[in-house]
Amino acid sequence: MQYQITGEPMPVVTCTLGNGESMITERGSMVWMSPNMRMETGTGGLGKAFGRMFSGDSIFQNTYTAQGGPGMIAFASSFPGSIRAVAVDPAHPVVVQKTGFLASEAGVDLSIFFQKKVGAGFFGGEGFIMQKLSGTGTAFVEIDGSAVEYVLQPGQSMVVDTGNLAMMDATCSVDVQMVKGVKNMLFGGEGIFHTVVTGPGRIVLQTMPVSGVAAALAPFFNTGNR
Repeated sequence: MQYQITGEPMPVVTCTLGNGESMITERGSMVWMSPNMRMETGTGGLGKAFGRMFSGDSIFQNTYTAQGGPGMIAFASSFPGSIRAVAVDPAHPVVVQKTGFLASEAGVDLSIFFQKKVGAGFFGGEGFIMQKLSGTGTAFVEIDGSAVEYVLQPGQSMVVDTGNLAMMDATCSVDVQMVKGVKNMLFGGEGIFHTVVTGPGRIVLQTMPVSGVAAALAPFFNTGNR
């Protein structure tokens, strides 16, 4: 499979496949393709389907396969930002936000990422419902806004606002931290909890999560303010 990413800040990744090669996606992100691409919808197994349903994603996957020769298929981002190609192998699985997975080669497995600390799952909000990409192949991940990357050393941490963590190596751990001080929690405008990511591993942060944009626009759609 060969690919080209174009068109930021509303990017698209165009993939050229050899005969018999396949791509998978969990939602309607396909925007165009050659006529010889065959689509097949399935669950990928009951366990995997249940995990996707638990994380808030569709239980179904679409598999596109080139038949009778080389094929072409394109997947577009759903929000202004960028698309990043990620090489996944058994030694380097990655974890992405639940809305971050765009598409991948068929050798990449998707599963729900279970937090090592229970509190992260209960109090972390949607930023803590994440997916783990394992197996072997190239995956394409959506980044909302601009991407900022850090490499954390063992034991080194970064405090991140919920929703700004786009992707991390599976070697990193995630927890939640309550904002200190009652006035800070009530009037600081940063919420009650922060995300704490601890290394070792690489993390990718995004500057404009969809949830943040929705919260900023919500007052303008409130008819009671007219």
